[in-house]
Amino acid sequence: MTRVKRGNVARKRRKKILKLAKGFRGSHSKLFRIANQQVMKALRNAYRDRRKRKRDFRRLWIARINAAARMQGSTYSQLMGMIKKANIEINRKMLAQLAIADPDTFNQIVEAAKSAS
Repeated sequence: MTRVKRGNVARKRRKKILKLAKGFRGSHSKLFRIANQQVMKALRNAYRDRRKRKRDFRRLWIARINAAARMQGSTYSQLMGMIKKANIEINRKMLAQLAIADPDTFNQIVEAAKSAS
């Protein structure tokens, strides 16, 4: 077997990892081995949290809708049940946005849902 010199390949790989570790504190951004571990951990967390963000926002929207619904004398689950029966197709994100930015329109949706059920 002939000898394989890995100078360019290894350097590129290490530089790529150290570039990803830029901004980490201390040896986490300077030493390849430690930086590699931290980058792998950061990428794992980022992957997990991209999915978690969707759950967190849904929880936030539900809390906002519930607060606005209770001001109208209803609860979140009752309101969503009435909206489904009334065939009003609006997602939680838009409903939460209306509850904050335009309470009058939110009240109209609640009234329409109540009158349909």
